[in-house]
Amino acid sequence: IASIMSYSANAKIVKPQGEKPDEFESSISQALLELEMNSDLKASLYELFITGAKEVDMQGKKAIIIFVPVPQLKAYQKIQTRLVRELEKKFNGKPVVFIAQRRILPKPTRKSKRQNKQKRPRSRTLTAVHDSILEDLCYPAEIVGKRLRVKLDGSKMIKVHLDKSQQNNVEHKLETFTSVYKKLTGKDVTFEFPEFVL
Repeated sequence: IASIMSYSANAKIVKPQGEKPDEFESSISQALLELEMNSDLKASLYELFITGAKEVDMQGKKAIIIFVPVPQLKAYQKIQTRLVRELEKKFNGKPVVFIAQRRILPKPTRKSKRQNKQKRPRSRTLTAVHDSILEDLCYPAEIVGKRLRVKLDGSKMIKVHLDKSQQNNVEHKLETFTSVYKKLTGKDVTFEFPEFVL
């Protein structure tokens, strides 16, 4: 029975290269499975799975990052608001964010061991992946502008302007977005809802 249990707990997670999910990832997979069984999200969740999950510390609290396959991101976003609400209930109110699992390919250099047969796609560059992570994080709010501030000590701060119409939906999560983005990319970011759009 234990093996059946562990199979069902991991039914919603497919790790790259056949790695084994850890205990935390299994608990997320189990929660998604329960939602699929017991809620009207069944049809939406049936074909979806995750590729990983982890907890990150943010000012004494923990936030949950759930990684999903890029092709399924749109499907997740359709139900994201409800899904996040249900998962946050299950995990004692810890903030939950969904991010697509993207790969960053190293910049090709003359010394590269293997010569790439094709040019590195723009979507696999560090910058593009970091931009996409930011967009995934802020969903359903749309990014309407970005400013990069370089301080005198050389440190950089990205100022992200979000769509004011979504302020009520995401304002309480800005701290989470900042911590998660810092954790994933090492970059500092702040969010604002500008009153006007130029």
